[in-house]
Amino acid sequence: MCAIKTALQDSPSVQTVRGPARVAQFLNIRTLGPNHRARLMRHLIALEPQDRYLRFGYTASDQQIANYVERLDFVNDAVFGVFNNRLEIVGMAHLATYMDADGSNVGDFGVSVSPSARGKGIGGRLYERAALHARNEGVDVLQIQALAENAAMLAIARKRGATVHRHGPESEAYLKLPRPDLESRLSELLEESWANLQYGAKAHTRIFCGLIAGFQSLRKSATSATKACSP
Repeated sequence: MCAIKTALQDSPSVQTVRGPARVAQFLNIRTLGPNHRARLMRHLIALEPQDRYLRFGYTASDQQIANYVERLDFVNDAVFGVFNNRLEIVGMAHLATYMDADGSNVGDFGVSVSPSARGKGIGGRLYERAALHARNEGVDVLQIQALAENAAMLAIARKRGATVHRHGPESEAYLKLPRPDLESRLSELLEESWANLQYGAKAHTRIFCGLIAGFQSLRKSATSATKACSP
């Protein structure tokens, strides 16, 4: 708690959480809901033991991951996902909020990215998206609790102005958030609208490709049947 209070006093606040300008990176970051539990489960189950250890602080079993996904609170928390062209989740962020003993609203951030999607800035973009949402929800500090060896996670936070405190094998990063304004609210609205538009386009493309593949299969079958029946 003292570390959070210090962060509020000393940490430089984020003046701008980048929104639509960064959407040009073609990352489809959507707000997820209960209907995404199965895909979230597949994403997390596919993580290697070391990745599970860094994400949860222990090597979570399949059952522990299933329990985590089942307990996700999509009403009071925010969950964000990045989808690939097959509409599989390749990155997710969980933002849980609470009020600390000093009366500050704190957002707790956790993230995971599939091995095949790393090195593309997905973790950083998820952090920015969560920070934008947290800011608009009146959160004072965005917090990351991670193992000190989780260099990638801590680098994401440091790069965006967070203050990092190390306590033995664990580290905590605190990012002071500015108050919401019209620009931040419009940025989040546009981010979400763009993400939904991208997702819809990918979904329609998959449907169209499926129809084409089905038509070609039927055509091939019909051609084969015609040849077989020919005298």
